[in-house]
Amino acid sequence: MFKSGVVFSLILISLAAVYISGCRRAGTWLVKEALPAHADAMVLLMGSFPERVLEAADLYHEGKAGRILIVYEGMGPYHILESRGAEVIRTTEQAHNAAVALGVPADSITMLPGDARSTLDEALAVRSFIKDKPDIDTLLLVSSPAHMRRAAMIFKSALRNLPDEVYVGCTPSSYSGFNPDRWWQRREDIQVVLSEFLKIGIFQLIEKRRLK
Repeated sequence: MFKSGVVFSLILISLAAVYISGCRRAGTWLVKEALPAHADAMVLLMGSFPERVLEAADLYHEGKAGRILIVYEGMGPYHILESRGAEVIRTTEQAHNAAVALGVPADSITMLPGDARSTLDEALAVRSFIKDKPDIDTLLLVSSPAHMRRAAMIFKSALRNLPDEVYVGCTPSSYSGFNPDRWWQRREDIQVVLSEFLKIGIFQLIEKRRLK
């Protein structure tokens, strides 16, 4: 079973590599942007949080949204570290503190439970939070540029079956070093693009079933 999974993953990676090598616009396709005039809440996705926090703080001060949602990120057995006396500052707490330091009022930030290990987990946590809140019908996702297309796919799928329709906007961080027009010229960008296409494939083939 394990060997089959490895072979399947290698096939996907190979197919993605072949396709992307002949598609120079792959990087720009990943960078989806759809900025609404105003959102009821902004979702700060975890990952490369410094560039994302900076973008979220800018958007908040521009009046694009008056509330920021952050889902607690899973950090493995950090509870064991704490039980042994180690002081652990979770990534989500760092993001919260950074946003406050950038002038976002603490009472404008809502921390959502979730122990999220993926964007899909974050989407499910946000869905659970807003399902009984008809006043939230427009969300604005803030993430890294290459992550934006997949994040929008996941959130739109997760929120599709809510009683009231929710518009999902997205803004890629302008503080990222990712170059979508020349992604094939830098190793880090190549790795990001290949990874994102692989994860999009996994979402469409496997993870999307969790949303039904």
